[in-house]
Amino acid sequence: MKFHTSVLSVLALTGSSSAFAPIAAKPAFFTNSALKAEGGYPTKIIGEEGTLDFRMQYTDADGKTISPWHDIPLEGSTAGSYNMVVEIPKMTKAKMEIATEEENNPIAQDIKKGKLRDYHGPIFWNYGCFPQTWEDPNVKHPELDYFGDNDPIDVVEIGGSALSIGTVKEVKPLGCIAMIDDGELDWKVLAIAIDDPLAAEYNDIDDVPDAIKDGVREWFRWYKTPDGKALNGFGYDEKFLDVAETKKVIEENNDAWKKLKKDGSEKLWLN
Repeated sequence: MKFHTSVLSVLALTGSSSAFAPIAAKPAFFTNSALKAEGGYPTKIIGEEGTLDFRMQYTDADGKTISPWHDIPLEGSTAGSYNMVVEIPKMTKAKMEIATEEENNPIAQDIKKGKLRDYHGPIFWNYGCFPQTWEDPNVKHPELDYFGDNDPIDVVEIGGSALSIGTVKEVKPLGCIAMIDDGELDWKVLAIAIDDPLAAEYNDIDDVPDAIKDGVREWFRWYKTPDGKALNGFGYDEKFLDVAETKKVIEENNDAWKKLKKDGSEKLWLN
């Protein structure tokens, strides 16, 4: 990814943090262990990796296809945790995401102008979303004055392990930042897997080293610029909100999802 020199410096700092310890081997796009579903949600693959036909579907214990967006609960089994659906493992580039408009909402690679979309460089954290949340594009945020981006809330997991695509991982939120992307509000929740060694040390946003927070913010500020797009902006003076405010954001977007399920949608697949 082509970053400004100052941004490269920030990312170099994040790489020196213990939360970004070198990975022993490059993480696989998906593995057999992922197919056995860490987190208790079996998955199955349709199509080939790196093709337009690739889909990762979720099933229940009886083999029935389920939606990772609607059928996996938001709250984890551990008190205070939330379930994160991992779409993009750390240090990979394929822009994978839950297909909100497709039946049963499988994970697929994003398509732009008929071609599979990749980041211009690897993302340095595990990236995914919270199920049963929705950033409502019809509701303007009362303080930020932007509408939601029509997707589940994004999660940036900053632990030391690369999590396979499709993993359902219990995480605890640490804070969030309000990214403004192409005129839409796109929350990014900073979280850590509850079984990560650093989870005992990280309980709120002030526990997270500035190098990590700066790295996340700058990566998302710059990542679209190689395509000729403008820098992304951030609300709240570009500061991360603390865990208490983050939980309010999650709750608000869970309420929005509940309303979406009740009201229905012409474009989104809702079961």
